[in-house]
Amino acid sequence: MGTLIRGRYILTSSEPASIEDGAVRVVGERVDSVGPWEALRRAFPEDKVTGGPHDIVTPGFVNTHGHFSEGLVTGIAEQYTLWEWLGALIRPVAFHLDEEMAYVGTLLAGVQMLRSGITLANDMFVYHPTGDRPATVGVVRAVDELGIRAVLSFGAEDTYAPIPLSRLMDEHAALAEATAASRLSRFRVGVVAVLAQSPELFAATVRLAVDGGHGVHVHLQEVREEVTAARMTFGVTTIAHCARSGLFDASTLGAHCVWVDAADRELLAEHGVGVAHNPVANMILASGVCPVGELRGLGIHVGLGVDGPASNDRQDMLEVIKMAVLLQRIDRLQATALQARDALEMATIGGAAALGLAAELGSIAVGKAADLVVFDGTSPALANVHDPFQAVVYCAGPREVKDVWVAGARAVVGGEVVGVDVAEAVARSRPLARTLAQKAGLGGLSRLA
Repeated sequence: MGTLIRGRYILTSSEPASIEDGAVRVVGERVDSVGPWEALRRAFPEDKVTGGPHDIVTPGFVNTHGHFSEGLVTGIAEQYTLWEWLGALIRPVAFHLDEEMAYVGTLLAGVQMLRSGITLANDMFVYHPTGDRPATVGVVRAVDELGIRAVLSFGAEDTYAPIPLSRLMDEHAALAEATAASRLSRFRVGVVAVLAQSPELFAATVRLAVDGGHGVHVHLQEVREEVTAARMTFGVTTIAHCARSGLFDASTLGAHCVWVDAADRELLAEHGVGVAHNPVANMILASGVCPVGELRGLGIHVGLGVDGPASNDRQDMLEVIKMAVLLQRIDRLQATALQARDALEMATIGGAAALGLAAELGSIAVGKAADLVVFDGTSPALANVHDPFQAVVYCAGPREVKDVWVAGARAVVGGEVVGVDVAEAVARSRPLARTLAQKAGLGGLSRLA
């Protein structure tokens, strides 16, 4: 027996793009059938039925970039652009994160992600590993309890904190081992920024990624200052340096790619680098506007990211999807710069393709992972659906997310996350956030310090 998930519209991110009065049949962890509701009900009369005749069903959202390491420092340091923000907030905090903070911070961010329909989070945990235990294993423990898929990396750097190379590589190894033992997590090699790595660390990173057969998660040309510094250091842009150094020989996901010229874009396309567009974080940190249209026009797979809880303080994918459309429109002053269907594609199959996972997930198709979002058609926001794509992108928010399925199991039921005690996680976070703010010396920024 399976489960039939009924919807007024099934938006597949595949072909056909929309099925009216349809259903998705889930058996085990995978999609078994997709089609008209009445036909599937006749074929499988004994199946359990969920969803409803007015609901909208979409693939689970793929969050292509974030930082669980920022889970305890939300709503702070708004006065800085990225270059300043790193020095004022992120690096001081990075010295004091531990496994417990990683675990609880991930729970807080992960609950918000699930409530906004995210079923896979591609994360980079940025911290300076100076303690006895690797903090990143706490992230794996949290995502397993949440029941959310995750592609996890450790953002290694050593130019601002002279940490021994062996200790940084040990952190990569510990995270790789933890994800190997996890049902829903997998490992990537993290590069917090190329300019934040010594030549020795960068060379070791390339070897680990390429020789180890791992994917790469790296920030690329988020702000103009990075491009200037890269040209002064390497003689070329960060993207050109990565290409000639062999980093792009591994499957690479580049976050941001805001300040990219035509040559940079051609290199990304040539090497099959996926891009994570983070519109809300780019606006908050005044970084600029990613040239989404030009990238997609070159065949580059562009996904969407919520970014970290300190750079986009709300971990809300539906907000990101809507802002992705609006930012392109206001930048180009064109209503056709990006459409609702484009944004929904970027949030689903586009993000999966950017991570090299399109064969496994990102669309509703037979044999693919049963990662699904059910939007509540009884909500006032979705009472009258003239166009289901626009309804999801412009009208829906987390309150409309009724159920979220990950690998055939419901991680959200009736709008509530079921894998963890949310109230307990919130209470547990408060003393940890206070301790972190105090240890990091955030007295000028945080009332908790």
